[in-house]
Amino acid sequence: MLNRIGLITIVTRNIDEMKKFYTNVLEFNCIEELEGYVEFESKGVRFAITTDDVMYDATNHPSYREEKKGQRFELAFPLPNPDAVGVAYDQIIQKGAIPVSPPVMMPWGRMTAFFADPDGNIHELYSLKPGEEI
Repeated sequence: MLNRIGLITIVTRNIDEMKKFYTNVLEFNCIEELEGYVEFESKGVRFAITTDDVMYDATNHPSYREEKKGQRFELAFPLPNPDAVGVAYDQIIQKGAIPVSPPVMMPWGRMTAFFADPDGNIHELYSLKPGEEI
């Protein structure tokens, strides 16, 4: 029953900058925007960004008032082949993604590259193996 993720939400203090990044750099389409919440079109799982204030108001949990540090999650974006990883990496870096690690063939047989969003969250581009589908 709980083995399926229905929504991934990034909590941020920089919602305007993050919205611009996810729409302009990664080319997600915005499908809903409320005060402090933006949801994007995403095949397979709902994807959104929201503010610490919205989450604090919803939960009253003090962690939404504390300073965040360190990498806490990664979004991984599948691409059809190794060449597509290099092309996508170059495109998003030119549009403003923060370069972390250029494409490299990993020992497990996937071309992989890493970049960061404006909050410093590090995300991955990776190639599918032959026979895998997006």
